[in-house]
Amino acid sequence: MTETSAADQLTARLDDVLSRLDAAAARAGRGGREITVLLATKTRTPQEIATVIDLLRERGRPIVVGENRAQEISKHTDPLLADNGVPRHFIGRLQTNKARDVVAFAETIHSVDREDIADALERRAGMAGLRRDVLVQVNTSGEESKGGFAPALEAVGPIIERLRAGEGLRPVGLMTIGANTDDAGAVRASLRTLRQLRDQARAELDVPELEHLSMGMSGDLDIAVEEGATIVRVGSAIFGPRP
Repeated sequence: MTETSAADQLTARLDDVLSRLDAAAARAGRGGREITVLLATKTRTPQEIATVIDLLRERGRPIVVGENRAQEISKHTDPLLADNGVPRHFIGRLQTNKARDVVAFAETIHSVDREDIADALERRAGMAGLRRDVLVQVNTSGEESKGGFAPALEAVGPIIERLRAGEGLRPVGLMTIGANTDDAGAVRASLRTLRQLRDQARAELDVPELEHLSMGMSGDLDIAVEEGATIVRVGSAIFGPRP
């Protein structure tokens, strides 16, 4: 495969994703540019990431980069990516001993899936004199392999209130990973649950800043957008299969 053909394929995959996103948004009475494309950058090179950022900018799309692995944060200091003005998020499962690195790297952290992580992030943000936006991860599918709080206000309400009471973190939304199944109805139900829970929390807890729904990945972004996603996390559908 030549360099030119690889670039052409990357562009084609990106445009296909944007077409899917726009079509889903139209079906939901939304505009495609209301939805942020988060580039899931696990295993991707700085050159690949920089190329897609440029393409998205050319198309006038809101964009953030999202790293899944704390051990890959260092690649974002590459000259191709450093100081490029693109917001950086962390979207992977997080261990407490990596909280310092993640707080230093990410403006927004999607994976607050348990109380000890909230504590570690709050402590590290305070030590660094930073305030970070966070999303509470909810296990809307009930699958044991996934982390997150139970999809009920009595489960997520206390962690939201705890985050609001601190100085270093600000809860700005909820995150989930859709049901791992070919049953589109089950996937939709797992994503719809997140939107309903977000709406309930905003109303009953008076948390207007709880705005974002981070849900939808390469395989289910269409359904996620129809169900109200504000951020879709896309990797392989744009970059191609992982090495």
